[in-house]
Amino acid sequence: MKLLKDAILERGRVKDGDVLKVDAFLNHQMDVELINEIGREFHRLYKGQGVNKILTIEASGIGIACIAAQHFGVPVVFVKKTQSRNIDGEVYTSKVTSFTHQREYDVIVSKNFLNENDRVLLIDDFLAKGSALLGLIELVRQSGATIVGAGICIEKGFDTGGKLVRSEGVHVESLAIIKEFKDGKIVFED
Repeated sequence: MKLLKDAILERGRVKDGDVLKVDAFLNHQMDVELINEIGREFHRLYKGQGVNKILTIEASGIGIACIAAQHFGVPVVFVKKTQSRNIDGEVYTSKVTSFTHQREYDVIVSKNFLNENDRVLLIDDFLAKGSALLGLIELVRQSGATIVGAGICIEKGFDTGGKLVRSEGVHVESLAIIKEFKDGKIVFED
């Protein structure tokens, strides 16, 4: 998606450790017009697939998922990284490791919001190691729901996550795939 790639090149920053900072427009301060176009593109890619729920993980994916959900006309369910007192009833649970925060989380979603009748589109801002997406896949499988696919804003194509998720049989559409970081510059796959 050219619009997203342009934003990455103009406003993104590469930091040590292959970290791409896109907090100026995607996952801290949010460029709503850009995210609306991202949501429109995910809808174009997955329309006709019977999506009736969008699932993401807190926190960075929520805004993107919400705007995408407007294009589909479906609710967003977000997986929580901590148990809270306001989640009542039974939950599905899985483990994920955050690349950004360098820690493991037990993630949960209420069984009230995910079941065997759902056709779920997974949405997230990044795909690198794949842990978050694999955790979401595990939760959906526990529920008996169907995974329609995964919509990813930015994939680090040089990392292992894309291959791992695709090996699970999940159709992944990444709007910008980074081939490499070369001398502090971002190189996209064609």
